[in-house]
Amino acid sequence: MDVTIIVPTFNESLNVDELVTRTQAAVGQRSVEIVFVDDSTDDTPEVIREVAARHAIPVRLIHREVPVDGLGGAVLEGFRVANGRWAVVMDGDLQHPPEMLPRLIDTALAGEADGSVNLVAGSRFVEGGSAEGLSDGVRVFFSHFGNGIAKLLFPRKLAKSTDPMSGFFAVRLDAIDLDVLKPRGFKILLEILCRKQMNVAEVPATLAPRGGGESKADIKQVGRLTRQIVELRIGRMPGFALIGFIGGIANLVIMGALQQVGWTYIEAAIAAAVITIIGNFIAQEHFLYHDLRAGARRLWSRFGHSAGFNAVESAVRTFVLFGAVELLHLHNHTVVTQAVLLVIGFLLRYTYHERVVYKQLDEAAEAPAGAATKTSP
Repeated sequence: MDVTIIVPTFNESLNVDELVTRTQAAVGQRSVEIVFVDDSTDDTPEVIREVAARHAIPVRLIHREVPVDGLGGAVLEGFRVANGRWAVVMDGDLQHPPEMLPRLIDTALAGEADGSVNLVAGSRFVEGGSAEGLSDGVRVFFSHFGNGIAKLLFPRKLAKSTDPMSGFFAVRLDAIDLDVLKPRGFKILLEILCRKQMNVAEVPATLAPRGGGESKADIKQVGRLTRQIVELRIGRMPGFALIGFIGGIANLVIMGALQQVGWTYIEAAIAAAVITIIGNFIAQEHFLYHDLRAGARRLWSRFGHSAGFNAVESAVRTFVLFGAVELLHLHNHTVVTQAVLLVIGFLLRYTYHERVVYKQLDEAAEAPAGAATKTSP
């Protein structure tokens, strides 16, 4: 199976027959299946089963009695059960005309053949695309506003995407880590693009007026989108803070213990810094930035940048510690003073690791002179 078309549905019984009929006609002889992931409270599951029995195209139903994580969770469930190498996501309300599928699928398979593409998005904002099917001016405004905010906050990850809020796209499933995706929001494409640097191509997409049923867009969706963007933007900071906190506690314990056995506070601070720099790097590699290692600097380069910056930061911090203790006569409060300085240093270290140590680089820039470059699948 080349492609699994995933259609999340919620009370869309009026649209199922037309969607399957038009999809079957559009894809022709292409190797395609349809998977409905249904959270409905009406007769949509029964309608899907009846329609599936009347069509040649393979149709499967996953009905979730207890929906988890809304539309994004439904799409993720579809990813997990897909038989295709590629998964296409489209709405069940016919706002994504099935007639757009051939161009999306053919672009995906051609990109797979030459290794240049692992995600193809339908964009309303390229030549030939249109958002005229949005039901009112408010939805049009929030569509443009959401795109603008997302691209402002994620300039690197979204550099090749003109429409990261699109709900119509194809992704090669072996190019994403399903366990990393956290689809709390309903914009699953944004989630994918911001979790990993993807090789993106775009095709024009036109939004049609929705079919039967009622629109699910409301102020709650705006709130979920806001929460999703915030969580994606600061997503690694809590983990970085936790690792830093554990490292900071270890630093203080080591420093205090060494002072107890006769080391000076300067000697103890240096030893504690060396141990925690190495420990923090190992923890960051395995628990925080594991998904960025492949596209970032090589291991020893990452360690050199991380350890080098942390060493400079620690040296400056130790110098400031010395100055504060000696000038302000804080000899009885050396550990407390160090704790304050560790908090300040945390922000500096986080910024450096995000923007330098784990920055996603072109493989050609990192390859030795004369070495062949490898294209990511």
